[in-house]
Amino acid sequence: MKKITFCIVLFQLSLFAQDMDEMMNQFSEGNDFEVEATYKSTWLVLSQTNETQNAKDLNFWIAHRFGDIGGEFGGSSTLYGLDVATDLYIGFDYGITDHLTVGIGRSKYNETYNGLIKYKLLRQSDKMPVSVTLFDQLAWITREEFSNNEFNQESDRISNFFQAVITRKFSPGLSLMLSPGLLMRPDAQLLSAEDQNNLFALSMGGRLKLFKRISLLVDYTLVEGLGREANEELYNPLGIGIEFETGGHVFSLNFQNSQYIIANNFIPNTSKSWTDGGVRFGFAISRNFSLGKKKNN
Repeated sequence: MKKITFCIVLFQLSLFAQDMDEMMNQFSEGNDFEVEATYKSTWLVLSQTNETQNAKDLNFWIAHRFGDIGGEFGGSSTLYGLDVATDLYIGFDYGITDHLTVGIGRSKYNETYNGLIKYKLLRQSDKMPVSVTLFDQLAWITREEFSNNEFNQESDRISNFFQAVITRKFSPGLSLMLSPGLLMRPDAQLLSAEDQNNLFALSMGGRLKLFKRISLLVDYTLVEGLGREANEELYNPLGIGIEFETGGHVFSLNFQNSQYIIANNFIPNTSKSWTDGGVRFGFAISRNFSLGKKKNN
């Protein structure tokens, strides 16, 4: 047993040494450097990363959430959730500059349309220990009213989520993230008398490279002031995924307790728990298209 443990530790140390050598080689090319590719995608599992699109690049997104794997609503009768789609997202992100991205999308849940903007404020370098990206997303519910006067004004259908994404790349194989955010909603979107208009959310997560093109993803969002949905408890969203890089595509297979995809929906409405069979399978795939000439570096 001691020999096996020693071999595992030795293998991990060798991987760490290789990562550090690669990092040092990048740094030695010049005195001033900026860290690239903290993450391989603009999304982790549920949360946004610090990454933005390159200038004149268009990214096409498809994401899917299935039903409960186990519990009361899962099991073999729904093929462990594969028969039930709780949310589907289609979106486009475009890089106006290397630091500024805008995007639009549509979710199945509540027939929600969203517009987003991301601005890369700071980039990790020899003088800056972290990267900071500002993210803002407006979501508009377009479904028919469930009851008369559910949405008295069009503004009752709109919510806004603002977040500061703070990340650090510790080595070529490890990146971590901490992202405080605020979700603002009108009274019409509150679930109960206990619910609040403004919800503070703190997302944390990271990416660990397992192989050359395969990485482990984890993120967790702590939501302050969660109310109740009817008689159901609400939970903090937790996602775990495996990311695959395949040339122009980034593909991830995920498991999470949230039924929904965009932050405006999953932060206030996650009513499933990992402990009662509420975990579900999902995936996300992106394809990048270059719409302009690349600058020669």
